[in-house]
Amino acid sequence: MSAAPLRILHLLNTVRETGNGIINTAIDLAWGQARAGHDVAIASAGGEFESRLADWRIVHHRIDQTRRPLTLWRATRALRQLLAAWRPDVVHAHMMTGMVLAAAVRGGRPPLLVGHVHNVYQRSARVMGVADVVLCCGTAVAETMRRRGVRPSKLRVVLNGTIGSPRLPALARATPAAIARPAIVTVAGMNERKGIADLLTAFAQVAAARADVQLHLVGDGPDRARFEEQARRSAVADRVHFHGFQRDPQPFLRAADVFVLASRRESFPIVIGEARAAGCAIVATAVDGVPESLDGGRAGLLVPALDPGALATALTALLADPDRRRALAQAATEGLDRYHVSRMVDETLALYRTSLP
Repeated sequence: MSAAPLRILHLLNTVRETGNGIINTAIDLAWGQARAGHDVAIASAGGEFESRLADWRIVHHRIDQTRRPLTLWRATRALRQLLAAWRPDVVHAHMMTGMVLAAAVRGGRPPLLVGHVHNVYQRSARVMGVADVVLCCGTAVAETMRRRGVRPSKLRVVLNGTIGSPRLPALARATPAAIARPAIVTVAGMNERKGIADLLTAFAQVAAARADVQLHLVGDGPDRARFEEQARRSAVADRVHFHGFQRDPQPFLRAADVFVLASRRESFPIVIGEARAAGCAIVATAVDGVPESLDGGRAGLLVPALDPGALATALTALLADPDRRRALAQAATEGLDRYHVSRMVDETLALYRTSLP
């Protein structure tokens, strides 16, 4: 006899479609759980994903959790009422404000409280330790949380999985973007943590050795104007292309001769799974969960973070060696079941079942 469906409530700040990895992971997880026959809801301040959630029969409750006194008071009241009325079996908090609110109001018949650690580089992620179960998106994340004092008995690892996401068209239908090549491509938020300044510095060195190579940056963020100014000041400004946020980045991944992720900190990047599925030759910095996402370096080249010279050397060598690029691209596409949405959904549901009283 199959187990009874669960009532699962996910807490997020928003469901905006901006390329945010936390939101994307939560949306994929909720979709997979609803598809498996569970009753799933999301509480957030809303956003572009709301219509798609409705299509997937996921109920959205508008609860603004912005950190302002009156807004938080209203959110606390609304969440308390929702828990009392709907009585979920699981409350799955993806962000710290939601975690604190849920811990404060769950009373009565308490649901299982799951704190999902996505951004381990934020020291405030320690707050997730108040949950009954602390779900870590990578092994390195779990180790960091342990060092910060979270009891090992609370820690569980479920790797991020993005392949097969309902947010994106089928990869087989993605036509490579019409961009200048040979192309180095990154898909990342335009912020300091993503190492964009290091990538631009490295590219200037690569471009000095290769008169044809182009750099394409896909994404948006608070520091984009500063990076555009850095590019304009370089001697190769005409070969640096900012494409902004793309709802579907797969055409750019399919067009890449080399995909690069130059992050300074990175818990477990879902874009690596997307780049692997697209058959990219990958160069990435060896920080936090990145080595695990590349199978310890078997599925891509790892370089030190904050070292533009090392990044430039790796990119220059790879561009000059098509056989090596093909070998890395082939290695990237092996063992991809580990990075599929269905695996992430199944493991998370199993975590709920084994943790419920």
